[in-house]
Amino acid sequence: MTKTTATAPVLGTRALNRATLDRQLLLRRTPMSATAAVGHLLGLQAQNTKPPYYALAARLDGFRPGHLSAAMDAREVVRIVTMRSTIHTHTADDALTLRPLVQAARDRELVHFREGLAGVDLDRLAATSRELVEAEPRTMKQIREALLAQWPDADPFALSIAARCTLPLVQVTPRGLWGRSGQVALTTAEHWLGRPAEPAPAPDATVLRYLAAFGPASVKDMQTWAGLTRLREVFERLRPGLTVFRDENGAELFDLPDAPRPGPDTPAPPRFLPEFDNLLLSHADRSRVVPADLKGRTWRGNQAYRTLLVDGFVSGLWKLEEGALVVEPFGRLTRAQRDEVTAEGERMLTVMHGGEGHDIRFGTVALP
Repeated sequence: MTKTTATAPVLGTRALNRATLDRQLLLRRTPMSATAAVGHLLGLQAQNTKPPYYALAARLDGFRPGHLSAAMDAREVVRIVTMRSTIHTHTADDALTLRPLVQAARDRELVHFREGLAGVDLDRLAATSRELVEAEPRTMKQIREALLAQWPDADPFALSIAARCTLPLVQVTPRGLWGRSGQVALTTAEHWLGRPAEPAPAPDATVLRYLAAFGPASVKDMQTWAGLTRLREVFERLRPGLTVFRDENGAELFDLPDAPRPGPDTPAPPRFLPEFDNLLLSHADRSRVVPADLKGRTWRGNQAYRTLLVDGFVSGLWKLEEGALVVEPFGRLTRAQRDEVTAEGERMLTVMHGGEGHDIRFGTVALP
């Protein structure tokens, strides 16, 4: 432990929780546009199409699903593979900058498919794929078949992964619009947005943005969020302008000097979060949100469940079924907490479903 870390003030788990919830717009709803919120949060994880809408409903005052759909239709936000090789909803500006920042991770991903890409010229593959998708949006199946015609001995799946890794491919609308459906059709971010990609931002600037949205945080936390390695030197370069804390286990945490850090007893209203919410996936140590005894209880295999926050921490799961919002706490809720959860559930249903005849039921978690 360095001398600096040894003398740094300690932030307890509840203090970390409240600071992170504040940055994540989860202590109070914020009157911010959908596009501005997506930018502040550095994107919303979006393997499924609906989670970004529920994520913003939990965070924004006056939000309606149509607000994010309109931003997608206007090409102010897009769906694109970025951090951790997963689909995110990003602002147009971030799609053109954050994707280049994490390109090294996409290059590393390709290494796992090198056997299936033997003899494939990746520069030529990228150029061929770009020509295809910029002529008109294509499905991944169409891209794969066209590439297979040129490299018949290559592994078909590896070819499609190579196209996704070498090019910034966005999913065009109507895919991702609320209340609409559509198959995944892809084109390049530059073509869809009508402007060239920007140079990758200096990692220093992205570290500061990460801390504004997820801090206080460790180097490992940011590396987990970005899917990148070797960020220690960036934090060391920024250290003179940052505030340094340590958690209860002695891990060094960095933060912006003027960032909000509410007291540990600051009220944290219940929130219904979607599967794959940023709050649960963007730190190496998730104990600031997930109690130790619930670690692993919000996942099964590759499937994430929708989570309920009570007093700022994961306290249960929820789902919509047969005209009902079913709330499944992991433990006993007080009468006051149940009333608050019910009120928040009613609000969420009104925002997301127009209050269309859903009952609210409390059950028990049916997980091992």
